[in-house]
Amino acid sequence: MAVDVRFLGQSCFELTAGGTTVLTDPFLTGNPLAAASADEVNPDVILLTHGHADHLGDTVDIAKRTGATVVAIVELANEIAEAGVENVKDPNFGGTVEFDWGWVKLVPAWHTAVSPSGTAHMPAGLLIHIGDRLVYHLGDTCLFSDMKLIARRGDKVDLALVPIGGHYTMDRFDAVTACELINPSEVIPCHYNTFPPIEADAEAFKSDVQNAGYSQVVVLEPGGTHKVK
Repeated sequence: MAVDVRFLGQSCFELTAGGTTVLTDPFLTGNPLAAASADEVNPDVILLTHGHADHLGDTVDIAKRTGATVVAIVELANEIAEAGVENVKDPNFGGTVEFDWGWVKLVPAWHTAVSPSGTAHMPAGLLIHIGDRLVYHLGDTCLFSDMKLIARRGDKVDLALVPIGGHYTMDRFDAVTACELINPSEVIPCHYNTFPPIEADAEAFKSDVQNAGYSQVVVLEPGGTHKVK
């Protein structure tokens, strides 16, 4: 089954397959490049890599309005539940949450994380199995060699969502090596150009990855779409 991907800016993606919509890291309000407002999205599930403001974003408001289930690492999940969100799942690293449409598994990411409310927690990457496709959202991370292990634990990664902005995450050069380690069929770069410290040349990243023969790269502007077949 094909998965429709819409990039909404920063690390926010909308994944749709079989009538289910999954939203990641919905930083929309306050995002100068956001392709939608918080009241325009209607996810069934919200998946969080971590709770920095540019990832937690509008999670609580969207979940309260739509009844979406929120999946986040345990300490952050507890904060979200205490904020009045009714449907919250709280795995830790290695934990898998199953749904009727597929599953999501939390895996490590090398970063730091304290929510705007002061909750310290570990950042994560997301393995998302939807529409019989495997999507690996790396979250905010530097380059680390265990990406290879993460990507080889099950099905081949069909799509990797890879940060390239540098400063707070890996830059576009380290991201090329990440693509080598993960060996996904396709890559969409993210977490770049939203603010001056994370400006990056996505087309140069695309050329480097494809010239090395690692993956096909799809560069999406905020609001752009792609179909994972």
